[in-house]
Amino acid sequence: MKKNYPLNEVKKFYDFKEMMDMAVKEAGDHPALRYKSRGVVKDVTYSELEERTDKLGTALSSLGFTDCHFAIISENSYKWIVTYITVLKGSGALVPIDKDLSDDEALNLVNVSDSSVLFFSNAKKKFVEENRGEMKNVRLFVNLDDHADGEWYRSFYRLTELGGKELEAGNNGYIHASNRRDDLKMIVYTSGTTGMAKGVMLSLRNMTSMVYYGLQMITVFTVGLSVLPYHHTYEAICDILPSLHKHCTICVNENLRMVSENLKLYKPDYIMLVPVFVEFFYNAVWKKAEKAGKAEALKKLIKTSNALRRAGIDMRGRLFAKIREGFGGNLKMIVTGGAPIREELGEFFDAIGIDLMNGYGITECSPMLAVNRNYYSDYRTVGLPVPCTEVKIYDPDENGDGEVVAKGDTVMLGYYKAPGATASVMKDGWFHTGDIGHFNSDGRLVITGRKKNLIVLKNGKNVYPEEIEEYLMSSDYISEVVVYGIKDEAGQENGLLAEIYPDQDRVAGMTEEEIRSTLSNEVKRIMEKHASYKHITEIELRDREFDKTTSKKIKRDYNR
Repeated sequence: MKKNYPLNEVKKFYDFKEMMDMAVKEAGDHPALRYKSRGVVKDVTYSELEERTDKLGTALSSLGFTDCHFAIISENSYKWIVTYITVLKGSGALVPIDKDLSDDEALNLVNVSDSSVLFFSNAKKKFVEENRGEMKNVRLFVNLDDHADGEWYRSFYRLTELGGKELEAGNNGYIHASNRRDDLKMIVYTSGTTGMAKGVMLSLRNMTSMVYYGLQMITVFTVGLSVLPYHHTYEAICDILPSLHKHCTICVNENLRMVSENLKLYKPDYIMLVPVFVEFFYNAVWKKAEKAGKAEALKKLIKTSNALRRAGIDMRGRLFAKIREGFGGNLKMIVTGGAPIREELGEFFDAIGIDLMNGYGITECSPMLAVNRNYYSDYRTVGLPVPCTEVKIYDPDENGDGEVVAKGDTVMLGYYKAPGATASVMKDGWFHTGDIGHFNSDGRLVITGRKKNLIVLKNGKNVYPEEIEEYLMSSDYISEVVVYGIKDEAGQENGLLAEIYPDQDRVAGMTEEEIRSTLSNEVKRIMEKHASYKHITEIELRDREFDKTTSKKIKRDYNR
């Protein structure tokens, strides 16, 4: 469709207890979760998921843990999701902690979040055991993996057994627990560093609104592969919860190395990713085609297919069946967020019959603020604002670019125990995202860059490095790139530097001088059609990839 269409019909629910009750009534025998256990694929139905969360919640309640904070530090697993839903259905709040943080950072978050219970996997058992004496508020440790209680912790399995016995004895306290719309349900930390950690407080209203209104904008289908780390709100709120409300089957991807294998195993029809994964898939397809000597044939096939589509004939399913088999064969939709999508990627996935739809969000907004729609998508934008949230551009410049600000049901309660930090981003009821963007003529949001990354040149021109990086990434010779301002002796920025990690396959066998010359020519070729103030004046080569966050975003050096 080229025109926007009415919002999708979605069943309304008050809280996550009601959401899961509805799922059991409507799809009780349908698989809710699918995962591997010792190499064997197992299913958990909606009825079984409801039963396991009721047992775990009742056990916690019987031990006196109800209206408190429950921290969890673990790799992705079906038990992570069971714990998550258990806490959401109860009267407490979940504190998801990144398993890849340093011990000091993780310990800091357990403490500053005032968590009373800590769930952990065997992979984090050593960290917990060595640091539990310093976890001043934690009164219950729960091992997600051990089948028996330990000397200082309870077993996830034993707790569920205890909960089953309590339910049989008539303990219905957890099942009948009530929630109010503005009750705190999650504290999500944007950093683990001591003194810098900001805990985003998300309420029941925030999270249920994200599910209800998000599904009005974009739908999910039947089977999804759940890839991104669960401590990120993008995966936990935008993928897991809508999938459960739509009664889909969530397939757990246990670690990032298994994505390609699990696509073929589980054969999902939708998946949510960050752009770096899409780049990887795109590059893998073309490298395979080049290695087989079929790259030119593939380009011609895409042109032929596009011509047929313009004539009303869609042959993509048949013409690109082999490529799509690499994604499991059933993939219809990839939803991305967290960074812009290069135009080449959008065009390619559209050409082979997989919808690539970009969205935009920030943890403080639960997290999605805008998203493209299934049949009304423009991958050059991040789509339309979610219906329950007002989005506007604050103090736009002559080009219409300004800070993206938001107000509505998905905006956080504030930062946990940090009124000063909250006041710095909440002004007159509007949350200031720190992102720069504008609305196009169709009313869709275009994100230009981060406010803190903005380069202000000596001549007064504003340069958004993300925009230039997106242009440069179109080169086959560039694997990763970050653009910085070049400062003179007075500290003013008077030029642009591109720090580049070359594609190692492309530059294999070249000398450093040849690599530099090739990249200089590539950069000049790409940027010559853009405004002169955006031209790169220096390049710097890297011999290794950039350091990245756990969501695979490049870490910028703000001290340059």
